[in-house]
Amino acid sequence: MVLANKVALVTGSTSGIGLAMAKALAAEGASVMINGFGDAAEIEAARAGLAEASGAKALYSDADMSKPDQIAAMVARCADELGGPDIVISNAGIQHVSPVEEFPVEKWDAILAINLSSTFHLMRAAVPLMKAKGWGRIIGTASAHSLVASPNKSAYVAAKHGLFGLVKTVALETARHGITVNCISPGYVWTPLVEKQIPDTMQTRGLTREQVINDVLLSAQPTKAFVTPEQVAALALFLCRDEAASITGSNYQMDGGWVAA
Repeated sequence: MVLANKVALVTGSTSGIGLAMAKALAAEGASVMINGFGDAAEIEAARAGLAEASGAKALYSDADMSKPDQIAAMVARCADELGGPDIVISNAGIQHVSPVEEFPVEKWDAILAINLSSTFHLMRAAVPLMKAKGWGRIIGTASAHSLVASPNKSAYVAAKHGLFGLVKTVALETARHGITVNCISPGYVWTPLVEKQIPDTMQTRGLTREQVINDVLLSAQPTKAFVTPEQVAALALFLCRDEAASITGSNYQMDGGWVAA
């Protein structure tokens, strides 16, 4: 197990991509703290499963990623109870779609807070702990929208572009401390949230399921195939390995050719 005796903190990890990442890290022996919202019984089942997979501890934090004080407290608890974090994956995110002139100010503020500022607050709290150990891995879940834009997503695109800039900056600051800082930019990932969008889109647009998938959801992805949470998790796991020690300040596209097109 390549991550035995390491501690990972993964935000937005009670389902979807974040949970897949937590599972991949636990399978390699890492103690894991997950974070997010959802059904209490399902979260406890996920936490218990991570502990069983790793043979180490697994904790859950309900910290709100829009609240800097709660983020700092979560990192402090991770340090006190698990001895880390050695690995931080900032995965929490929200979305809202609207033309800029109609974009609600409160939605702009919330998206920037959770999709961008939360990563800053995580880094600010975790980097001193990583420097003390001389080892660390920080990964941000970005998006194809960290490199290209789409209409009606001003806050999300701004946040994801900003995330890549933050990653590059902190990578330079920590380059001689055994810490790497990178981001992964998926295209459309097949998650329960995406799957739930399909029936409504079929009804509102009068399209078949196949048309919604190929012509709406995957319109920008030349492969016409969804990215899977497990694929994203596998890349995150590689970035945590010692073989990835020279990879820092990078943005890994996993988008079925979206940005290339």
